[in-house]
Amino acid sequence: MTHEPYFSPERGHHIPVRDILIRAHQYFVAKYDVDGFRVDTLKFIEPEFARTFANAMREMALSIGKKNFFIFGEVWDDEEKIARFIGRSAQKAGEPIGVDAALDFPLFDWLPWVAKGAVPPGKISHVFQNRKEKQRGLVSTHGDASKFFVTFLDNHDQEHRFYYSRPDSPHTYDDQLTLGVACLFALQGIPCLYYGTEQGLCGTKELYAGGADLNDQVVREALWGRDGAAAFDPDHRFYRDIKGLSDVRDELPALRCGRQYFRPISGDGVHFGISWYPEGVLSFSRILNDEEVVVVANTHTAEPRNVEVIVDFALNPPGSAYEVKFTNLAPDQAAAPAPVLDKHEGSVTIHEADGATTHGPARALPVALRPMEVQYLRK
Repeated sequence: MTHEPYFSPERGHHIPVRDILIRAHQYFVAKYDVDGFRVDTLKFIEPEFARTFANAMREMALSIGKKNFFIFGEVWDDEEKIARFIGRSAQKAGEPIGVDAALDFPLFDWLPWVAKGAVPPGKISHVFQNRKEKQRGLVSTHGDASKFFVTFLDNHDQEHRFYYSRPDSPHTYDDQLTLGVACLFALQGIPCLYYGTEQGLCGTKELYAGGADLNDQVVREALWGRDGAAAFDPDHRFYRDIKGLSDVRDELPALRCGRQYFRPISGDGVHFGISWYPEGVLSFSRILNDEEVVVVANTHTAEPRNVEVIVDFALNPPGSAYEVKFTNLAPDQAAAPAPVLDKHEGSVTIHEADGATTHGPARALPVALRPMEVQYLRK
């Protein structure tokens, strides 16, 4: 970032380049009714200017009646580095407030591969357990972290898109995409979809013949005029599924701002633990006040799963009935959970996400999942 001033003949004096950048972006906010900015490569911008810029944008927005102007930045790094930028205070006492949120690269490192069944679901639990420790001075409650991280499955910087379409069987992994998006929409954070996901764009960068340069056409592909087809299809299956997910997320506040607990599961009803094998079941709850939403996802591409999922003891008396609020497969074929079971003290062994081991009493919800199925469950 240059510090050189710019001379304005009209004003007859030098104007700092930083001031010009701030004024230009404030103009965009007012002229085009902009509601927020994504700051590229935020971690490489001088911290002082990053905080000054964010504060100036927010104040300008407030001055014209925009109370929820949102600024998030690309901090491609670990939890410690991200903690220096988010939460507005940015851990700097007496400094101007920072950006509102950062892209969630720690989650991105694992979520796409968990959704594809390549790595254990326990990796996701570990990300959030680590975050709880690293962000302890920035967040006030278990659910507060949802405001500070913009989550995603893929973007233009990657060598391939999340969705994979087999040339010989194009729709084999369609359910894998909707499973990934459903997990993205239910985990803590502000979900962000890369454009084209809702239209089924897929593929991997390819090397040019005889060279090392990568062809960006796949991951930076434009929607308009693709293969002569319509630029945007609101009847595409993925578009409709994502709209349905958005509607359910709007309906269930717990999915937006609830506390988050990764739930041990069991195949025999006795031994419970976080799934630590590939193609396992990702299971977690979002709790807001007295409502629990249970999210379960079977990442296996071929085998169904029948498991019992630990749920909150106080909120779920024995016999409580849950309904399927969302499934990414045919809703009329989704198996409704059996009533909540009572697990007496000493009858079970439960290995919790934080490493603790307990033996009941506990409550468990029996769930049946088809391959690549994800369900949102609520009483």
